[in-house]
Amino acid sequence: MIDNSAARADALPHGDATTDLAAAASLEFNSVGLSESLQRAVAAQGYTVMTPIQAKAIPIVLAGRDVMGAAQTGTGKTAAFSLPLLHKMLRHENASMSPARHPVRALVIAPTRELADQVAANIKGYAAQTKLRVAVVYGGIDMKPQTLELKGGVEVLVATPGRLLDHIEAKNCVLNQVEYVVLDEADRMLDIGFLPDLQRILSYLPKARQTLLFSATFSPEIRRLAESYLQDPIMVEVARPNATATNVEQRFYSVATDDKRRAVMKLIKDRALTQALVFVNSKLGCARLARSFERDGLRTNALHGDKSQDERLKALEAFKRGEVDVLVATDVAARGLDIVDLPAVFNFDVPYNAEDYVHRIGRTGRAGASGLAVTLVSSSDTRLIADIEHLIKKKIELEPLELDDSPPPREYRDRARHDSPRPEGADESRPPRPAVAPRSYAPPRAPSDPFFDKPYEPSSAAAEPAWESKAPAAPRGLSPNIKPKKRVAALFGAKQADPVTS
Repeated sequence: MIDNSAARADALPHGDATTDLAAAASLEFNSVGLSESLQRAVAAQGYTVMTPIQAKAIPIVLAGRDVMGAAQTGTGKTAAFSLPLLHKMLRHENASMSPARHPVRALVIAPTRELADQVAANIKGYAAQTKLRVAVVYGGIDMKPQTLELKGGVEVLVATPGRLLDHIEAKNCVLNQVEYVVLDEADRMLDIGFLPDLQRILSYLPKARQTLLFSATFSPEIRRLAESYLQDPIMVEVARPNATATNVEQRFYSVATDDKRRAVMKLIKDRALTQALVFVNSKLGCARLARSFERDGLRTNALHGDKSQDERLKALEAFKRGEVDVLVATDVAARGLDIVDLPAVFNFDVPYNAEDYVHRIGRTGRAGASGLAVTLVSSSDTRLIADIEHLIKKKIELEPLELDDSPPPREYRDRARHDSPRPEGADESRPPRPAVAPRSYAPPRAPSDPFFDKPYEPSSAAAEPAWESKAPAAPRGLSPNIKPKKRVAALFGAKQADPVTS
């Protein structure tokens, strides 16, 4: 069972149940007993005080309890589970080159490749001043470099479920010494069908372990998963479950489907947005919309599941460096990705899953900064908007959006394209293309034959009726259908045959 009452009392750093979130967030990292090496690494990352989820979760993890952590996205969940686990693993720290001295002791499972790569980068930064080794494995790239790294020995392994099972079956990693397991964004893993893979992975792990489950949302399915694999977990919540960030301005505009692209362009111009992350529901729609924004003059890139892992990482890095104005993405970019100072998120398509709305808009307004989340709603999105209202417990008001110069009807656009003057710099010596007269449609003619086209002409000599024929009657006793033999002249002195008896 999930002990919520114990969570409120035990989650606070000093066991004071009356301490509010502001007081918890004012605590420094040296107040929870982390090692000096980890404190130096945290200071190098630019952290000064703990976030509420960190202040609540770190003492419980250090105490060895299983934890279910619920917090708004962008509040530092990765540090909340990785820092105490690294502190507890320092007793295994050694400088030996033998792979046997560096078995996997902490396993972090993430739903997407991008999130796994980001979590691994954060943990490597926290462990930079220790001798603990950190590795990440995910699909979409060659297994050989990952195999070499795993066989060299790592203490912390960050992985996606599918590629981790590949390495387990290939015997590239042994998990019989794992002491700590973290399921990051577990609800997303269930949404995309990773439950059987999770069950297989957990079956390879020792029964005696500490299990942590962190996510921005908690569905009933997640709670059933926690009851199956967590031992008396403590629920740590710093906000109402499935709540959206308070520092994100949420706007919902009623826009026709064909006008959504123009609406995004108008809002980017009116708000003077330097960058925007645009979410769509399909991979095909993602690629098409990116090409449309490219034709509008924006530096655009697409991020979806059909791209190779190298292309996805390059697109994300270019967006983080500011080399891309608009990143059009599917929900592979909705979970856990940390993009610093992202000013706006657009829901070009309303998400099919209401919980994805919380994760999408959580890409902006991170680390206390303000952000803008715009959702474009068409007439067919009524049910999806109702699901979001039910989830966030808030009435959604649709606002009209006046678009600039509406496009002319199709026939006028076609006429303007044909009658438009030549662009500047065109070759004036070249004669214009002559106008082509429109072709009139004529149905194909039927084939004719002179013989059949002639009128009827009766024959000059009428044929004698068959009943007046003078042909000899068949001899009596024979069938009328049997014709009599003709008389044949005798040849070579032969006797002439009788027509009846021959």
